Amino acid sequence: MSSVTDSNGLSADGRKHHAPLHHTSRLGRLFGPVTNPLISVGRRGWMVQAGLAGVAGLSLPNLLQYRAEGSQDGTGQRATSVIQIWLSGGPSQIDMWDMKPEMPSEIRGPFKPISTSVPGIQICEHMPLQAAMMNKFVIIRSMDASASNHTPITFQAANPKAQRTEIGRQGGGYPSMGSVAAKFRGANQLGMPPFVALANSMVADVYGAGDLGQQFEPIDGLRVDGKFSLPKGVEVPRLQDRDQLRRELDLFRRRVDSSVSFQQQDRYTQEAFDLVLGGAAQKAFDLSDEPDEVRNRYGRDSFGDKALLARRLVDSGVTFVTMSDAWGHWDHHGDEVQWGGIARGMTPMLPVLDRGLTALIEDLEQRGLLETTLVIVIGEFGRSPVMTTTAGRGHWPGVMSFLMAGGGIKGGQVIGATDRRGGSIQERPLGPGDLAATVFSHLGIDPGSHWFNPSGRPTPLVETGSPISELV
Repeated sequence: MSSVTDSNGLSADGRKHHAPLHHTSRLGRLFGPVTNPLISVGRRGWMVQAGLAGVAGLSLPNLLQYRAEGSQDGTGQRATSVIQIWLSGGPSQIDMWDMKPEMPSEIRGPFKPISTSVPGIQICEHMPLQAAMMNKFVIIRSMDASASNHTPITFQAANPKAQRTEIGRQGGGYPSMGSVAAKFRGANQLGMPPFVALANSMVADVYGAGDLGQQFEPIDGLRVDGKFSLPKGVEVPRLQDRDQLRRELDLFRRRVDSSVSFQQQDRYTQEAFDLVLGGAAQKAFDLSDEPDEVRNRYGRDSFGDKALLARRLVDSGVTFVTMSDAWGHWDHHGDEVQWGGIARGMTPMLPVLDRGLTALIEDLEQRGLLETTLVIVIGEFGRSPVMTTTAGRGHWPGVMSFLMAGGGIKGGQVIGATDRRGGSIQERPLGPGDLAATVFSHLGIDPGSHWFNPSGRPTPLVETGSPISELV
């Protein structure tokens, strides 16, 4: 895996979005980059523009009013979100969600299957919590990963044309799904970023905007200290003075424009004011607000903390969260590598995933967020059917399994199937574009929409693929 850090998914600097975006969906028209200041500036500037500019009477109160009016006339969209759990390295389908207990030991591996709450579905013995709530999950066993390699690019973009290259543009300039969400949707709540990544290595485990533009890159959610406080030299009394100035201007406008409800306008101005001074974003990233009981339920480890933080972020209005544990954590070639082979490496890791993932699903459901939050658990490819001589499995792009939950999907089912050895797709082949179309549809983004590359050429969000029909 050493090549991953040398060939990462970061977008090239300086590439600009030259042509205007043509929105084809109602949501695109409502939250396009022309009217939404939250998604029209760089990562370091979005909070200042969305917050201070609004309080000073520039754009944020107008946007609050615009969104309210949009909801009143039926063009508003419900707040949907995505949590993408990235299993860096390539999780083994045969040892987790597509077990082959009747095969010889060199194929079936060291783990035993257990029954789940859904008759006929079995998964690994080290994931009993997932087994108990299998009615919430969908296992997809037939994803074609042949376009992918050791990189987050292909499946975080969910585009077979987005690939790691040895030289030149990474991912061919195609954007990640999170960056598409940032551009086409923006955040679900003003004052929050639209796309946040939670990863030890942003270079190795997170893919960003490609040629879509630097302003749609994810916020590095593990290194946000001080980013959501007021800029140096700007104090609350000064903002209050500006707010008072705005109110005085509104009093003047009342005398000359009776067509606007200034009672409402005052409310929009106050909401903008409160967003900045309330520190919603700063609070969302602070896990110390969580009770010990909740922290313990998720697990006081890297995965548990990131899963809990992901829940806090979508609860606070972030649209798309990508989280990853350690780089290459699921790259189990054998006992000679850092993360070990199947038995030595995965035996301690699977319970951590099991606990954190199921705690996330339970927490989202208890807070009324599971119906609107799509959770995806996925890596870059599968593992080889035949184990290595050092008790591991090699890379296997031919097929992989992944997990989905929430987002209103129909749980308690398996989609697709592999052959008797778990090495090739036998039923219901799916590709990255099918995943993208599913995610975009969930977010209210028309999969048939386009973005414009640096030369001004319209590029489809999804060239081949459609929403996975069995999920609804």
